[in-house]
Amino acid sequence: MQQSAPGPGSGGNVIAALASLVLPGLGQLAQGRVLSALLQLVFSAILWLISFGWLGWLGHILAALDAALWRGPRYRFSASRDPRRMISD
Repeated sequence: MQQSAPGPGSGGNVIAALASLVLPGLGQLAQGRVLSALLQLVFSAILWLISFGWLGWLGHILAALDAALWRGPRYRFSASRDPRRMISD
């Protein structure tokens, strides 16, 4: 069975994008990105307040795009996980 990696167009990202379209940051929270979720929520709230509701939807759209285009966690290379240095039994 083939597993699909998280990325643009994956089922999880589509659900996260729809969630962020309703409430900015909710999709990022579903993806496990707490800091990004808080930033998206605060950014959208600021847009709603300073524009008296005219630019608030921009925050929703940007949050949805961020959730939809997320490629998943990126791990840094570490020598301890280097397959060339692993010793097999």
